[in-house]
Amino acid sequence: MDAPIPLEEVLKATTVTRQAIVGLPASRGMLDHRFPLTPEGAGLLVSRGFRVKMERGAAAHIHYSDDAYSRCGVEIVDRPEAFAADIIIYLPALDLSDARQIKRGSLLLTFLHAEESDTEVLRTLLRRHVIALALEELPDEAGRKPFADILKEIDGRAAIAIASSLLADAVHGKGILLGGVAGVIPCEVMVIGADMAAIAAAHSAIGLGAIVNIFDNNVYRLREALRLLGPGVTGSTLHPRVFENALRSADIVVATDAAGQEGVVDASLTGVMKRGVICFDLTSTPGSAFPSLQIIDLDLASPSDTSASPARMCYVNAGNAVPRTVAMALSNTFATMLDDILVCDGVANALKLNAGLRAAAFTFLGKCVNRRVARLLGIRAVDINLFLQFS
Repeated sequence: MDAPIPLEEVLKATTVTRQAIVGLPASRGMLDHRFPLTPEGAGLLVSRGFRVKMERGAAAHIHYSDDAYSRCGVEIVDRPEAFAADIIIYLPALDLSDARQIKRGSLLLTFLHAEESDTEVLRTLLRRHVIALALEELPDEAGRKPFADILKEIDGRAAIAIASSLLADAVHGKGILLGGVAGVIPCEVMVIGADMAAIAAAHSAIGLGAIVNIFDNNVYRLREALRLLGPGVTGSTLHPRVFENALRSADIVVATDAAGQEGVVDASLTGVMKRGVICFDLTSTPGSAFPSLQIIDLDLASPSDTSASPARMCYVNAGNAVPRTVAMALSNTFATMLDDILVCDGVANALKLNAGLRAAAFTFLGKCVNRRVARLLGIRAVDINLFLQFS
């Protein structure tokens, strides 16, 4: 009988991979109440291999319970543990105590908040070698900025929805419908600028039956806006006399960044507007478009809390008044973005391979790579492309 022949045994080779942890801290106090992910959005990240840790009660402002997130695989933790994640998504401006909790080398996804940023917070991010990306600066393959455009569209639509409600308020408003009825002339909506926020506001106003006038000094941008909005909208450059006449008759005035100048409705022009006119400033520097008007921040107050307010007011942060819509709109965009990072096997590799991520970075492993932030700190910005090439 032949001797047994030894055979090779196939062994299962395994590699231990560590799941990237995504932290979702809560907005603290009276800060920006927007939240980045719905339970379904967070669950989508879990299904793609991330561990998601959310601070207890973080989604209260968008009316979701912790249980709703737990059912989607999210771990409910305390604030320090949420900030100790590999990737932190936090939309408001950071305060110093939170910045000190971020672990060395992690990725922070936030909005730049350059004008309101504490320089010590930025220095802390540099000292802790945090890779910080400004979401509003993140472009896609076509050069568009999806996060910024989503928020602009929400701002524009929210502004008209809130303004319509304020006009219809019989106690604090005029008690009138934006679109009127048969035999009653509709209200007039004046939109200053022709960007995404302006087009969204104009679309909503047209849908409610209002008369819409849109102004922009960029003729090509104005032409494109009029093409999208259709023949029911009147468009003009900011010709002084035409502009002033439109202000006199407007019931709602919406100003956007595309206007291209601060203080576009100064004190002399404010005086010609109707009593009870509703003004919305959707620019990146809230309040600058109507510098002489009292500001009502819709992230801090209810639109109806205006009983003792003057005849003309400027509302800011319209999109923050609908934070659940913001979370729903941002969820898929975050999932796509984090997928790109996961595929690249790490944040540093993702920045090397993805020009869009590089464009959005403002701190990178101890270096300031954004000129605006560098000016705030009084230092020189480093070209991230050169830094990555030799790192």
